[in-house]
Amino acid sequence: MSHSPKPAGRVAMVSEHASPLAELGGPDAGGQNVYVAQVAGVLARRGHEVVVYTRRDGTRLPDRVVAPDGVQVVHVPAGPAAPIPKDELLQYMPEFGDRLAREWALAPPDVVHAHFWMSGMAALAGARGLGLPVVQTYHALGTVKRRHQGAADTSPPERVAIETSVGRQCAAIVATCQDEVAELAAMGLPTGHVSVVPCGVDPVQFSPVPGLRRGAGGSPRRLLTVGRLVPRKGFDRAIRALAGVPDAQLLIAGGPEPALLTAEPEAERLWGVAREYGVSERVGLLGGVSRQRMPALMSSADLVLSLPRYEPFGIVPVEAMACRTPVVATAVGGQLDTVVDGLTGLLVPSDDDHDTAATIRALLDDPARLDAYGAAGRHRVLDRYTWDRVADGLTEVYGAVAGVPSMSGVLR
Repeated sequence: MSHSPKPAGRVAMVSEHASPLAELGGPDAGGQNVYVAQVAGVLARRGHEVVVYTRRDGTRLPDRVVAPDGVQVVHVPAGPAAPIPKDELLQYMPEFGDRLAREWALAPPDVVHAHFWMSGMAALAGARGLGLPVVQTYHALGTVKRRHQGAADTSPPERVAIETSVGRQCAAIVATCQDEVAELAAMGLPTGHVSVVPCGVDPVQFSPVPGLRRGAGGSPRRLLTVGRLVPRKGFDRAIRALAGVPDAQLLIAGGPEPALLTAEPEAERLWGVAREYGVSERVGLLGGVSRQRMPALMSSADLVLSLPRYEPFGIVPVEAMACRTPVVATAVGGQLDTVVDGLTGLLVPSDDDHDTAATIRALLDDPARLDAYGAAGRHRVLDRYTWDRVADGLTEVYGAVAGVPSMSGVLR
């Protein structure tokens, strides 16, 4: 019997609410969808057989789709074939797990990679009795969400207990930053089987667009902040800081299309903050901006502000650095890893007492430092945060638990 390595691995990814085929911009469609789509695509191009299992949320969806990069997407029947907020999906995870168990009994993968806590629950149920190793990526932790959102947290009350159970049962945990490792340890999970593999960005799509930056001459300096229109993103802090930065404008990209912003409560709240601080004429709410338009928008900014109160990873600073735009970010979560203070941008405390305006003014008044931060940020992304680098890290984890070959030199 031959023991030579297989030419490629069979990787099953479980992403119960975040389909790699979904249109971005919905309440539950964002960074996780991009992560799963990009990582699955890189692995498939390297020669792996990759199947992504996501919940069927529409009656017209086919059972199985093969994407152009060769990734198979299976729409798993679990609950109604309709969109359901992710915080209401827990009751359908047993059915999801049963479907996985039936499919994997017939065609077992080498390794299962679960994305989000409910995916981990379903994946472990599907793998039970088959001896399949499950790798878990949480993407966000219930303990952190509960700590910062309190009564506003809509997660099921069982979330933290299930997350802990999943962490104890899986073969390995992939954290996206060092701060998450500390949070996992605080949950009582052993960190010996935790590896840090960050999220990534496409440095070809997110690259500097020349000739757009406004610079110091004549026109107002441009500050940009990007994300979902939710209070924790700290857009109100950026507006308050603008009051102390004369001759600058602030653009806020995120939320629904511009025509629907008037019906968006958070947009109304932010307009109120802008009026209170006397800067409403210098604040622009752009609504949702497509990923295709985002590199040009980021390239046009003198600074990208990323001021969330908490952030599990935070892809916006990485995308900005890829566009050679320096970043001012709160020292929270993954931003502690991605933004190197004094090299690619500046980190500021997460509390509102810090004079963020003074930090912004000092940077805008120092064009040489802005340029150096931008160049260093682009270099850091190319060195650490490409999807190929992410796939390298993941296949190391897969290989440790399942003997999946890295295929790192194939079909890049």
